[in-house]
Amino acid sequence: MDHAQSQADMTGCAMKSLDAADKELNQVYQQVLRKYAKDTVFIAKLKTAQKAWLAFRDAELAARYPDNDKSNYGSVYPMCADNELEGLTRKRIEELRGWLKGTQEGDVCAGSYQANS
Repeated sequence: MDHAQSQADMTGCAMKSLDAADKELNQVYQQVLRKYAKDTVFIAKLKTAQKAWLAFRDAELAARYPDNDKSNYGSVYPMCADNELEGLTRKRIEELRGWLKGTQEGDVCAGSYQANS
């Protein structure tokens, strides 16, 4: 974004950043699925949670930009929307990483997080 010269350049940068975040989200999600593959109940619940998160993400963007005619937000809308989606995606990545990082042995509130050995 530092070298963008036009709105099209800035929108392109935002799109690339969102694509990178989506790719990272999918990688982390797959890592969690692999790490917990034997826990079929957890996997089913995580898949449900991920579908719900995707619906939340889309609804959150719609609430942020509620007008059905997105052109009313101007030429910056695609960039702004991608930036918003990227921010939400990065938060979800950190939430998913909790299952990869695990928790300390004896954490009584660990739930489905595995204890670190």
